[in-house]
Amino acid sequence: MKRRDFLKGAGVAAAGVAAPALATEAPTIRWRLASTYNKNLDILYGAAELLSRRVAALTDGKFQIRVFAGGEIVPGLQVLDAVQQGTVECGQSASYYYVGKNMAFAFDTAMPFGLTARQQNAWMMFGGGLQLLRELFKEYNIINFPAGNTGTQMGGWFRTEVKSLADLKGLKMRIPGLGGQIMAKLGVVPQTLAGTDVYPALERGAIDATEWVGPYDDEKLGFYKVAKNYYYPGWWEGAGQPSFYVNLDKWNELPKRYQQAFETAAAEVNLHTLAEYDAKNPLALARLVQHGVKLRAFPKDVMTAAYKVVFEMYDEEARRNPTFKKIYDEWLKFRKMQYQWFRLAEGTFANFAYYAE
Repeated sequence: MKRRDFLKGAGVAAAGVAAPALATEAPTIRWRLASTYNKNLDILYGAAELLSRRVAALTDGKFQIRVFAGGEIVPGLQVLDAVQQGTVECGQSASYYYVGKNMAFAFDTAMPFGLTARQQNAWMMFGGGLQLLRELFKEYNIINFPAGNTGTQMGGWFRTEVKSLADLKGLKMRIPGLGGQIMAKLGVVPQTLAGTDVYPALERGAIDATEWVGPYDDEKLGFYKVAKNYYYPGWWEGAGQPSFYVNLDKWNELPKRYQQAFETAAAEVNLHTLAEYDAKNPLALARLVQHGVKLRAFPKDVMTAAYKVVFEMYDEEARRNPTFKKIYDEWLKFRKMQYQWFRLAEGTFANFAYYAE
């Protein structure tokens, strides 16, 4: 055989071996992602779409994740259950919607009078928070990934002015998670509603007040059209962290390359979401004020009473719930150190600079 013919034959043989090997290394995988959020919430829902695009790009289109809005596959507040049961491979939600299963889920989203967005990210990435929460999610056959942050949220929309703690008595308010439980202790009648259901309930008077996120999302949902009193701060969400949930069995089946693509895309979303909110909230707030919205601070007696009730509830839950206590003890130590540092540097800077102009 001539050398040239031999090399041609070898090349054909090598190509025949390489093609199946590459196919084995990069299978085509299609997942469905069920989101809690509807499509007009372009930052929150858009975060899931960004994840989908980046995962596809990082895998040369081999790993496709199709995103479904709240209600398209399962109701918005049943995303965790859908992922746990394998109805969908992955989901996007806020874990404090599921505190009825275990109050410790709130640590994955927001704790009243807890951490800011930067502090939450620090705790998750370098303070042991992610490891502690993954132990909890593993009990539900899920692995969780931080999926951004809203920053400190607003306190919500009220039909009538809240002048004192007494004005909260009997008030019907859409507020989920631990914030709702605290408000209940202050006399409010809390309700948990998915985003699509909030405006109709407020418009027809089924609720007297609602909180959601902040100016950009709240403007889109139109709350200012039926309630003009916009309160701050959202002390129950100093940070609001959504998460991506992945069914653990499906996760373990993924090629390592695809796992890395998902993790990388989720990390990008985690950075992108907060930056977008920080850029767009001030502009939206200015527009809301032009619509006649009245910005109001919660009265001091409301803030003081809420702070007291919050830590009484934490201590009570820690006594009866070992999972909560395990996470809470570490979270509380981290919070103390963060507060000391932020009080020294961030706080003194903000207290002067924000009011100097």
